[in-house]
Amino acid sequence: MGRGGHKLNAALEHWVPNPIGSLDGVVAADLGANVGGFTDCLLKAGAARVYSVDTSYGVFEWTLRNDERVVVMERTNALHLELPENVYIAAVDVGWTRQHHIIPAAWKHISPNGWIISLLKPHYEASKSQRRGGEIRRETVDEVVQTTCETLKEMGFPLADITDSPLLGGKAKNPEFLLLIGPKID
Repeated sequence: MGRGGHKLNAALEHWVPNPIGSLDGVVAADLGANVGGFTDCLLKAGAARVYSVDTSYGVFEWTLRNDERVVVMERTNALHLELPENVYIAAVDVGWTRQHHIIPAAWKHISPNGWIISLLKPHYEASKSQRRGGEIRRETVDEVVQTTCETLKEMGFPLADITDSPLLGGKAKNPEFLLLIGPKID
């Protein structure tokens, strides 16, 4: 399943069936797909189709690439994404792109009553003074997470919950969190 899949799986175990509901037969998106950990996890949870979006090329897992339920969209920036249909759930892990940029881009593709699960990496949200190299200063983590969540709420996104990621991020072992945003009521 890979590291990304384990992170998303923990979120799904936490939020499915309540409040998200079943993912059986839904259309989903994996924004920042990389090798496809989130895509794999969404398929195993029952998604009928997953749009797997990433700016990279050629790194997406071969077995997933050949799965008829997966629409591979390489060399595609999720910030400028156009999908042919709305999705019930978007799983987001986009690295350097800050939450206040990616959430609006994902939100425009969410169907009514749909959700976003986004991996919040405080070390990418933090200012230079809150980091040492690629590592976030531990005493600033709570402040960065709170500021990021408040910004999303001020932007009008319904932040339903937040939970710790079961795995730390990268070589620096930075703490990470999973945000649940939704449901989208049109």
